Amino acid sequence: MPPNSPRPAGMRARLRSLAREASKFGAVGAVAFGVDLIIFNLLLNAGSETLSAKTISTVIATTLAFIGNRFWTWRDGAHTHLARQYTTFFVLNAIGLGIALACLAISHYGLGHFWPALRSQAADNVAGQLVGTAIGTIFRFWSYRKFVFRADTDRNPGMTSSSPTLS
Repeated sequence: MPPNSPRPAGMRARLRSLAREASKFGAVGAVAFGVDLIIFNLLLNAGSETLSAKTISTVIATTLAFIGNRFWTWRDGAHTHLARQYTTFFVLNAIGLGIALACLAISHYGLGHFWPALRSQAADNVAGQLVGTAIGTIFRFWSYRKFVFRADTDRNPGMTSSSPTLS
């Protein structure tokens, strides 16, 4: 390919756009994680039952993540049917949680049966919080772009649901 070909420049622009999008997604996720952690612990300290506290903190954090992603990360996407978008977002978020739980279960219950060290709190944190959250986050980023915050092809001619939106 000749050095003055427009393709590499276009590819670089797409990668920069994707990196900017992923950075915003990560920032929103970090804030939502912090809110989840704070609310969960506040509710526990106030005497709430553990599962109730986690349910409340998760719903609030997920709603905050939805708002941040809808109005900042993918603000240029197609935004119709708010209730359907929120429901799809919540379902995909639950699948991402299931991915983290599956990583934890495989490590703790599956592999831990053969290697008892994998049943430790440290191993559980690596499997569930690091590996599971990383894989779940990649799934969430892809699925939110693909199914929840698709590119608005009316406002961005030439953009498809798999193309990054420019912000």
